[in-house]
Amino acid sequence: MFLGALRVQRICRVTACVLAVVAGVLACTGSGASAGEIGHFNPGMLGIRDYVMPDPGFYGALYNLWYTTDQLNGANGNTISSVTIPANHAPGRPSATLKLDVSVDLYALAPTFMWVSDWKPLGAKYAAYVVPTFATTSLGAALANETERGINPSTSSVGVGDMYVQPLWLDWALEHFDVAFGAGFYAPTGKYDVQTTRVAGIGPLKVESNNNIGFGFWTAQTQLGGAWYPFAHKGTAVVGALTHEVNGKKQDFDLTPGQNLTFTWGISQYVPLDDAKTLLLEAGPAGYDIWQVSHDTGSDAATPNVLDQVHAAGGQIGLTYVPWAVSVNLHAFQEFAATDRFQGRGLGLNMAKKF
Repeated sequence: MFLGALRVQRICRVTACVLAVVAGVLACTGSGASAGEIGHFNPGMLGIRDYVMPDPGFYGALYNLWYTTDQLNGANGNTISSVTIPANHAPGRPSATLKLDVSVDLYALAPTFMWVSDWKPLGAKYAAYVVPTFATTSLGAALANETERGINPSTSSVGVGDMYVQPLWLDWALEHFDVAFGAGFYAPTGKYDVQTTRVAGIGPLKVESNNNIGFGFWTAQTQLGGAWYPFAHKGTAVVGALTHEVNGKKQDFDLTPGQNLTFTWGISQYVPLDDAKTLLLEAGPAGYDIWQVSHDTGSDAATPNVLDQVHAAGGQIGLTYVPWAVSVNLHAFQEFAATDRFQGRGLGLNMAKKF
């Protein structure tokens, strides 16, 4: 859904197309865990300028994300070292406490295919795109292992994740501003299954499979983004966006994840590395804030009275070669102040080209 756009002295415009979501990096278990559900949208995949639209044409991109964490925070924001499986998951049996030793390393791959048209509905540019995803596992599967079985997940293969489709993206471009609106959905196309596992002292529990990659539910997403360019050449951009997710019922569980709201921000600066301005360096700080804005519902909701959140800060550096319309960007984020979810670090490598 989001493409980074560059306009330097109005001579050229090169895009750094970025994935809007990766299904292998954000999902939580629906039954018997100490933390709640997390939404599909992952701002750690995005470049700073990826919330405004590039010039008309076809674009292809390849996005890679590595996520690692050794910390799971509870409802009070403190690190969890153990989890208690309540007796109500197995009537007639006592509760059981499992010690946690969190160590999660995930990789996600997301090719993106985008078409920006020459149409001008309502005076705006129009675009649409699709994002299939692939990953080693989901955080949901990782969390299920950590909190329901007391073991660390281990994966070595890449499988299909959920797909994001955005049929509507509008961008109103002015001399010093871009304002963009998008609407799309996540389809549960990824590998997803449940299984029965035994926990000492509790008995059988229904949990997500430890090699799940999909989330097991649909999500409708809307987004309002924009950029302010202090100078007419648009080499400097202050970018922000709000993304809202409404989730459907989770497959095989009596659980509907709560709605999520994400604020992303960044400041991008392009610096020409040659006199002809054919090779451009981009650098700047960036970050995101994610809040759950409504409660998980259903009998399988693990923490129905807790609203999760997480915040992150980091930055981006990249190169654009204008004659080839090719961009490569590297960005990194450190999460902090997480509540009811993992708190970790992300590293992304994005490559994009206009055809």
